[in-house]
Amino acid sequence: MTITLKISENTKEKMIEYFQDKKRVKTPPYAVFQADEADTVVTLYESGKVVFQGISADIDAALWKQMEQNLNPGKKVEETNSENKKENKKKDDYETQKLVAKLYDKRTIGSDEVGTGDYFGPIVVTASYVTKEDIPYLEELGVKDSKKMSDEKILEIVPKIIQKISYSSVVLNNHDYNERYDANMNMNKMKALLHNRVLYQELQKVKKEEKEVDAVIVDQFANPYVYYHYLKGLDHVVRKITFFTKAEDKFLSVACSSLISRYIFLKEFHKLEEQLQMKLPKGASQMVDETAKKIVEQYGFEKLKEVAKLNFKNTEKIKEQ
Repeated sequence: MTITLKISENTKEKMIEYFQDKKRVKTPPYAVFQADEADTVVTLYESGKVVFQGISADIDAALWKQMEQNLNPGKKVEETNSENKKENKKKDDYETQKLVAKLYDKRTIGSDEVGTGDYFGPIVVTASYVTKEDIPYLEELGVKDSKKMSDEKILEIVPKIIQKISYSSVVLNNHDYNERYDANMNMNKMKALLHNRVLYQELQKVKKEEKEVDAVIVDQFANPYVYYHYLKGLDHVVRKITFFTKAEDKFLSVACSSLISRYIFLKEFHKLEEQLQMKLPKGASQMVDETAKKIVEQYGFEKLKEVAKLNFKNTEKIKEQ
């Protein structure tokens, strides 16, 4: 068990005095001391935060909480408890599972993106519309386990998916990405704008065909408040979104969007390889640095603006070489 209290200076002084002969030799960074009190390890930090860890942490924390209240009447004591956190997480997980079960076979539009972690290649965002009638076919294709699919499998099954369902995609190439990226346009803001665009396009499609949508789901990459803040000032903002982390594992509409985005990304990536006449590694590893250096040697640094995301740390490494 771990319990944390935030204490005042007068309580802090009492603790330092009390634990004078119980201190451990080694002290963690930013800590005043770490001490043993029977089955509890007590760590007092310079900030006034005190952490009680062990079997009897609740007893020792209660004693010092009482001391804080006696010395500072009327002041609320800030307290966190690892057991409470576990219970809250269980409750949140249970509520999430209930909502997933409720929405799974509904008519949903889900969006997801790929390419944001790749130095080379574009960012692709897709929104897909999936109904209850589509589910058996998509599950048979293995869409439910999209995370386990190889690129080869994605190239094989996505043409079948796009014949079955409605979707909208947008591709942000590297040149446009580099033109837009600045202090006021970070990666998450760019993603929010792209998600909103494809969600709006797909909703308009579905509306035109006089079909119903029960929920709009986004694979969460930012707090909902922050997401909508990024969209401030736009004429068309899709609202009433249900945000889920790892939504591609929970909803077929998001899983389809993940696969379609990956499919388009792979096609665009291949075009870059043909243009450069060399194999390009994915991700942002040391192999990427080495390949980028070859591109600069062969085509000049300006070429990177067309094929890479220049805000990645890889660019600085290449400039230093």
